Amino acid sequence: MRRILVVGSGGREHALCWALRREQPTLELWCAPGNPGTESLATNLPVSTNDFGGLADQARQLGIDLTIVGPEAPLAAGLADHLRAQGRRVFGPLAAAARIEASKAFAKEVMRAASVPTAASATFTDLDEAIKYVNHHPEPLVVKASGLAAGKGAVVCATRTDAADTVRAMLGDGAFGEAGRTVVIEAFLEGEELSVFAVTNGREVRLLPAAQDHKRLLEGDAGPNTGGMGAYAPVSFATPALLDRVRREVLEPTLVELERRGAPFRGVLYAGLMVHPDGTPNVVEFNCRLGDPETQAVLPLVRSGLAELFWRAAGGEPLSEIELAPGAAVTTVLAARGYPDRPERGAVIDIPEDLPDNVEVFHAGTSRDDGGRLVVSGGRVLAVTGTGGTFSEAQAASRAAAGRIVFSGRQHRGDIGWREAARA
Repeated sequence: MRRILVVGSGGREHALCWALRREQPTLELWCAPGNPGTESLATNLPVSTNDFGGLADQARQLGIDLTIVGPEAPLAAGLADHLRAQGRRVFGPLAAAARIEASKAFAKEVMRAASVPTAASATFTDLDEAIKYVNHHPEPLVVKASGLAAGKGAVVCATRTDAADTVRAMLGDGAFGEAGRTVVIEAFLEGEELSVFAVTNGREVRLLPAAQDHKRLLEGDAGPNTGGMGAYAPVSFATPALLDRVRREVLEPTLVELERRGAPFRGVLYAGLMVHPDGTPNVVEFNCRLGDPETQAVLPLVRSGLAELFWRAAGGEPLSEIELAPGAAVTTVLAARGYPDRPERGAVIDIPEDLPDNVEVFHAGTSRDDGGRLVVSGGRVLAVTGTGGTFSEAQAASRAAAGRIVFSGRQHRGDIGWREAARA
């Protein structure tokens, strides 16, 4: 395996290119479409993630050995199906299996059939029926857009009134477009969140370091929901015993049920969990790919074996092992002014050239203007990852470097990993 194509343009894809290049310096690597961060690691290709024909043509012309699909949207739309039909090896599930993320209603069906622990729920397409259900549901409760909503489709509602307003916004006003035409209403789960990434060939799993994401915009987990303002890994309460339980009670039964339904899963099955104080891991949601920004904290902790593991999983072969580095990683996201609702674009970005060796800056929403300057082009702009022998060292490195990167309207949290810091 010498030639790899990474599909995507965000921080996750930059981190993938960085990790693959670090592991195999002589690797021939392409990224489609990539971003200003990936251009120093791979050859960027001007092909969008939804141009299946263009991506297939490039894979054929370049003799690509393995295609790694980063984002969920092309997976849900069938990119892996399209490439595999042409004999290409793809790391990422077929569309039928990607429904585990693309339809929360489908995911709930799978979990019920597989006896996977998750919140009690009901699914609705009719506004009046949904409101009736809300009016008799204990508070608090959670309302979710069933489809893909860029990580922002789950709303925790303290009261039934809030939940009814959210349901009306989704089903009545189309606040989330097609993604919100079906809603899932479920009980609120108590506990602490945990992100578990399982690389799988459809049967076996290999776990990457567990991570914790920070969804709220503001420090102290206040403000609106976002796609993620930062993450850290590993998580101290994710003990080997807990992760073994997640494997047995969540991941393996889900894979068996997907295969039973004719939708075998190859790629990364991402279990977003709420771990109850009694230690029970309940599934909040499944994703069909690596998380963002968790990937930017997880991959720096993988010392070797990533490419081989992805290769074997993509081919349905027995999985190889990975070697993990000691220590911790913390990622702080720098977001644009107006994010998450109306991010402003065009601000010039200044990244110091003398950042320390234990800091990596992953590009997410950046581009070059006509003068070649690096500018803001998306809501989440950069992910600043610090590593260290301890969590505290990694957190300090990420926080300090994030504070030195400048652009107009920059938003970021200085408390990424605050729960871990409290435990320490």
